[in-house]
Amino acid sequence: MECRSGCGACCIAPSISSPIPGMPVVNGISKPAGVRCVQLDAANLCRIFGQPERPAVCGQLQPALDMCGSHNDHAMRYLTQLEIATQPSTAPA
Repeated sequence: MECRSGCGACCIAPSISSPIPGMPVVNGISKPAGVRCVQLDAANLCRIFGQPERPAVCGQLQPALDMCGSHNDHAMRYLTQLEIATQPSTAPA
């Protein structure tokens, strides 16, 4: 499967802890969940795609029908739910 042109959901919905050029690392997070990556251009294309400074986690996330669906809203909902489901527990041990 190919990325849907203009989607950008994977560069907005999830948090990213790896350093991203132009984004400060705060509390171990470079890009908070729900925040648009500064490396996305107006067409939702990554400015550092294929560059060594692009976080490895970005290259490891591959498009898939269950994640991307048939429209951008599906991808945002799916990735937001995944982000919530994988957050560390804040409950006392």
